[in-house]
Amino acid sequence: MKLSEFKFDLPNELMATHPAPNRDEARMMVIHRDSGKIEHKVFKDIISYFDDGDVMVTNNTKVFPARLYGNKEKTGAKIEVFLLRELDKRIHLWDVLVDPARKIRVGNKLYFGDSDLVAEVIDNTTSRGRTIKFLYDGPDEEFYKVVHSLGETPLPKYIKREPEPEDEERYQTVYAEVTGAVAAPTAGLHFTREVLKRLELKGVDVAPITLHVGLGTFRQVDVEDLTKHKMDSEQFFVTEETTKIVNKALDAKKRVCAIGTTTMRALESSVSANSRLKPNEGWTDKFIFPPYDFKIANSLITNFHMPESTLLMMAAAFGGYELIVEAYQTAIKEKYKFFSYGDVMLIL
Repeated sequence: MKLSEFKFDLPNELMATHPAPNRDEARMMVIHRDSGKIEHKVFKDIISYFDDGDVMVTNNTKVFPARLYGNKEKTGAKIEVFLLRELDKRIHLWDVLVDPARKIRVGNKLYFGDSDLVAEVIDNTTSRGRTIKFLYDGPDEEFYKVVHSLGETPLPKYIKREPEPEDEERYQTVYAEVTGAVAAPTAGLHFTREVLKRLELKGVDVAPITLHVGLGTFRQVDVEDLTKHKMDSEQFFVTEETTKIVNKALDAKKRVCAIGTTTMRALESSVSANSRLKPNEGWTDKFIFPPYDFKIANSLITNFHMPESTLLMMAAAFGGYELIVEAYQTAIKEKYKFFSYGDVMLIL
């Protein structure tokens, strides 16, 4: 398939800049792959589509406040430093993006706020990418506290507003546990404790994986031939316990629902020779686009995504290209909200 096949015009007013007042009251489009039927619901209706023995696989990664602002030594120029991933915990070595990048060279030092936190630029990685080393002598716990107090919730760039206090809570799933993501696994933002409890009472199992969402998920595709696009690697973990729960459901021909494209990538990166889930950890750069034969999940919850994004491509691979194109046209007509804080789609 070609990049241009995933292009569509999205009116600006359909880009969600704030979350729905209540997590579980976002609108939900339900797509039935077998019949092509499209239903319009709200997220809390999800309970009625799942039953005893079904499994929901969640991504329990936790977003950290990855956007910092520092000042360059001597000139005092303000520099945005976006933390991508920690390369070496022992010496506080990080991969970051800097903006404006033209002002930042190897050897420069950056000072953060009124704190004692200083970073030195060690290497260039890409046009905006740098490797930096934080010069901090205190215990690890203190270092992370300082970073947390200085950092901002890393809202996506298309949200043209300053982060607000509610973003710290709302740009995080209620089941987030393992710190390491620079963006939320947004399909999971719609779950509430109440919805999870009601699923549990119906006998639906919730099994976590961890995939630390990096900016690679959102990297623009700039080649027309999709086979030539390379995804950035993201770290993931699939436990023995989750493997057992998922495989039991598959053997019983139950529903296994991936909560979000990040969860789906981790599952599809951990397939055994007999098309079952296997325990796994490492880094995945798996890029899923049509046509693709999914091995583990047989249903998917995902938000409405940007034109030409890898997330839209995965949704199209799972739901079927024509059906997803029709669903997106319907979503625009019905004024569904798009992107991270937007509405949601359940593909069965």
